[in-house]
Amino acid sequence: MIQRIQSLYLLLAAGASVGTWFLDIFKVTLSDDQVPKYFNAQSNFMVFVVYMLIVALSLFCIFLFKNRKLQFRLTVLDIFLAIAAIALQYFKVQDFVNAFERTGKTIASSTYLPGAFLPVLILIFLIMAARGIYKDEKLIKSLDRLR
Repeated sequence: MIQRIQSLYLLLAAGASVGTWFLDIFKVTLSDDQVPKYFNAQSNFMVFVVYMLIVALSLFCIFLFKNRKLQFRLTVLDIFLAIAAIALQYFKVQDFVNAFERTGKTIASSTYLPGAFLPVLILIFLIMAARGIYKDEKLIKSLDRLR
């Protein structure tokens, strides 16, 4: 099960998703306050839940190695969840910035932190896992034809 490369990619995707729980995504420094404000996945319930679903689905897919069709379908679903997580994260960061602007506070600096790029890694790992599952399924079908 872990010997298959797609299992490792699924494990890496789950690990990167867990990393988003603990790393900050966005930092805002206000002009009147020198203490920076951070946005992370735990700052917003919806973002946190999407990343929890990605972790759960990735770990569940590792153990579906005997049912490759279901594993492939669930990995594709996980890819769509990762795309949704990227979009949701972007919109929630914009809401975070707009909340400061609505209160009349001026933003001195704002920047994305390394944790913001983990969802892209998650997406890449999931695509590579789906590709590996597809190749396995194709290999098994070609071996069945030879019998």
